Amino acid sequence: MKAVVSMTQSRLIELLGTEYPVLQGGMLWVAGARLAAAVSDAGALGILGAYAGMEEGDDVVGNLESQIDHVRVLTKRPIGVNLPLDISAGGLLVDVLLKKGVEVVVTAAGSPGLYTELFHAAGMKVLHVVASAKQAVFAESCGVDGVIAEGSEAAARLGYDETPLFSLIPLVRDAVSVPVIAAGGIADGRGMAAAFALGAEGVQLGTRFVATDECIAHQAYKDALVEAGDTIVTCRKLIPTRSLLTEFTRTLWEAERDGATGDKLREIRGRTGARKAQLEGDLDHGEAYAGASVGLIGDIVPARAAVERLIAEYEEVIKGLRT
Repeated sequence: MKAVVSMTQSRLIELLGTEYPVLQGGMLWVAGARLAAAVSDAGALGILGAYAGMEEGDDVVGNLESQIDHVRVLTKRPIGVNLPLDISAGGLLVDVLLKKGVEVVVTAAGSPGLYTELFHAAGMKVLHVVASAKQAVFAESCGVDGVIAEGSEAAARLGYDETPLFSLIPLVRDAVSVPVIAAGGIADGRGMAAAFALGAEGVQLGTRFVATDECIAHQAYKDALVEAGDTIVTCRKLIPTRSLLTEFTRTLWEAERDGATGDKLREIRGRTGARKAQLEGDLDHGEAYAGASVGLIGDIVPARAAVERLIAEYEEVIKGLRT
């Protein structure tokens, strides 16, 4: 029981400088400054998406600089930036982070050995997203401060093994000594308590924070999250990706089932499909990323309310276990 109720003693809180061991997912297109600031002000860690709110053809460097400058006006609390290492502008964005400085960098989709030392030299903490114990061990060897164990229930891109979170957490916990943050399919305090019971020291929520007032996601996307109950994994020939079940994602799934090549799947998806759905609200021609927890969302609330509800639900679960 002690391991489950040790939230306030979590070393992750000390590492991140937050009140709670809770992170907001750094959704690439929709995790903007208002959302990150609101989450951080509520006691969790707000994280900026590298392309948040960016128009097609915009300057990616200028966009991230603007987001960081904006969030610094809105909050004095620690914030982070999500940096997928496989995006074409990755190196340029590293320069932005080194120049602007943030408290935490979350890296993914590449080797954590690339920039961890540079970020540490600039005084930043580094968390790396992993989908297996093997990846976690390598990330720890590269000096990261913690790992985000992301199960196959997560929204957007998944690990090729597609290991469910409840198996992944103990596998990673047993393999590394750095803090383990659980991500994928967590939307309420019950999921948080379960993740802690399995050995996680923190949780990351993405889909729950899209359905908040401060998120810049299109209203149609938010409404679809509230009304939805089903998700689907598509494009396993490229990178497995979890999105809302729509006619568009059903078309993708059926094309792959019928033998479509990777090139054909890219053609169907288009170059900006995720942006089209999430920022423009065109769910008929783009991927609306959503975790398997989407059926637990239920409403659109202020980010502070989402954090406070999560903690209250968690405490209620722990209270029930004690009695």
